[in-house]
Amino acid sequence: MLEVRKATISDLEGITEIYNDAIKNTVATFDTEIKTLKEQKQWFKNHGEKYPIIVAEQDRDIVGWSALSMYSTRCAYSDTVELSLYVTEKDQMKGIGKSLMKRIIEEGKKAGLHVILARITDGNKISIHLHEMFGFEHVGVLKEVGYKFDKCLDVYLMQKILK
Repeated sequence: MLEVRKATISDLEGITEIYNDAIKNTVATFDTEIKTLKEQKQWFKNHGEKYPIIVAEQDRDIVGWSALSMYSTRCAYSDTVELSLYVTEKDQMKGIGKSLMKRIIEEGKKAGLHVILARITDGNKISIHLHEMFGFEHVGVLKEVGYKFDKCLDVYLMQKILK
């Protein structure tokens, strides 16, 4: 049975494994260097009630995670966050992304946030569709801003206003 809950530090190994797989094999992230557990511990510490991290757990395995992260250190952006959402490749298309998205939006509302931003690489139609299902709107395209796997990549900007 799938359980979606707030992440704890003990979930960090599973979160990191999923993220590192995305770094190595996808354009879902523009990180190109594998993350260490030490680096991820600092990332985890930078989150909390205002910047939640949640996980999807099935049969004691972390099969997905989502986080709301600070968008900018400038004060005027204090209620704006950026969304991250990853599901293991073998567990995609099973509704896990929907469960994570529903819960992370709820957590954002509880935290009193105003806007959630998403940056989605061109070609990731599944992610774009998921965001559209939850009321994210297209607000622009950044042309050829990323370079990964020997290719220049566009990034779609989407946003959801919570209040």
